[in-house]
Amino acid sequence: MVLQFKPQGIYCPAGDFYIDPWRPVDRALITHGHADHARPGHSRYLATDIAVPVMRHRLGDIAIDSITYGEDRQIGGAKVSFHPAGHIPGSAQIRVEVGGEVWVVSGDYKTTPDAISTPFEPVTCHSFITECTFGLPVFEWPDEADVAREINDWWAANAANGQFSLLGAYSLGKAQRVLSMLDASIGPILTHGAVAATNDILREQGFDLPATRRVTPELVPKDHPGAMVIAPPGAMGSDWARRFKPAATGFASGWMRLRGVRRRRTVDRGFVVSDHADWTGLNTAIKATGAENIYATHGYTDIFARWLKSEGYNAEALTTEFTGESASGAAEDGE
Repeated sequence: MVLQFKPQGIYCPAGDFYIDPWRPVDRALITHGHADHARPGHSRYLATDIAVPVMRHRLGDIAIDSITYGEDRQIGGAKVSFHPAGHIPGSAQIRVEVGGEVWVVSGDYKTTPDAISTPFEPVTCHSFITECTFGLPVFEWPDEADVAREINDWWAANAANGQFSLLGAYSLGKAQRVLSMLDASIGPILTHGAVAATNDILREQGFDLPATRRVTPELVPKDHPGAMVIAPPGAMGSDWARRFKPAATGFASGWMRLRGVRRRRTVDRGFVVSDHADWTGLNTAIKATGAENIYATHGYTDIFARWLKSEGYNAEALTTEFTGESASGAAEDGE
């Protein structure tokens, strides 16, 4: 096999490297910077040039090399290349070729374009390792323009009522995508420090984000009436968030597609915004690879693998330590 599944993670014997390993290894190829895929403790890292700055911010002084999308790199007996996954800035699918056989590890991916991520590109292969975070037919994403109108209308109505709009969004990827959807003419935009730090890194790389202000202990909320306040899930309901009164609360996630999850989040509004492929996206992406062998990771793995088998694929569910976008609100991005 080109790739093997070991206790440390997905391993390539021909190149002696791992892809997104969850135990410390010598050489790790990383699909993107979220904490369940880019973990500390590896001796050497390889990631896209776009992903490297935020990985350095999160993991510290690591030995990391960069690669551009589509660039071929020979590692031992394996030829590898990274291809856009459309998940977050710098996210990649990793193509591994050994002796003419091609495997692709998707990491996390999204097939619909947005304003901040390089659009997903299908990669032809024999075997495809796919996420299936939202691998049920109920998960179909609305048009982003429609969701943007919902968020902006909600914000404008809250501001008119003298309320802050406190919106939960993961600090790497989701928060910046929400920012790209906002109408900044409605009012000021404030961000939690974790979101602000990621914004700064991406702005330095040339990403165009609206003006925001970091919330510091010295910031006086009443000086920013009607503000949109973006915070990671862990800050929602905390003393930090309670500074903003009165406030309407919202949460941006693919899980907001499910009414029960919206109720459990105890927020006023749920907005369906996901950086993962929906049901249609998963099936479209898999078909586009031309792969016969599909390995399903993190999500509805057993259900999705059974569905793929019924569609004629050689499909198998894998147990990994990837978490995807959590319905419970546990932070996929480590914040």
